[in-house]
Amino acid sequence: MSEVVAKTKPSDKKGKPGAKKLTTRVDMTPVVDLAFLLLTFFMLATTFIKPQVMELILPEESAADETQPKVNEKKVLNIILGADNKIYWFIGLTAPQVNESDYSATGIRKVLQEQNELIEKMIVLIKPDETSTYENLVDILDELEITQMSRYALVEFGPEDKTIMSQFLTPGADVQTTSKPS
Repeated sequence: MSEVVAKTKPSDKKGKPGAKKLTTRVDMTPVVDLAFLLLTFFMLATTFIKPQVMELILPEESAADETQPKVNEKKVLNIILGADNKIYWFIGLTAPQVNESDYSATGIRKVLQEQNELIEKMIVLIKPDETSTYENLVDILDELEITQMSRYALVEFGPEDKTIMSQFLTPGADVQTTSKPS
């Protein structure tokens, strides 16, 4: 722990013996041991931040002969995730008016809130195309969580969606933008 060391000065020229000088030496080993014990204890006793996960409920596999339930197409909001962080949305399935948006608060969030007020029991279909990214999918799921949408589904981007998008993405097509470009 600590020890006291006595040092004596050599005698001076007149023959007087030198005075004893006491010095202390502190052993730091127990302090270092204690520090490591405390560090180990707090590392093991601390709860680390747990990742927050959004729960997705996937439907059960249905038999091939089972028919899907009918849904009023006027209550369906289709969201297509495109390239370059663009979102295309339309109501219904036949002869839709395609609109363009983005992931801002004045973009898709505003669209979701407005359409939810207009359409009772609205169902949102999310259709990521092959040019969208995983980040786009996570962003749209976050927007659905923020706007408290409870009825939504991830749907495959099918041939009918490709036809609809090709009609509206050709040069000179009439595509409306619902947010200001950033």
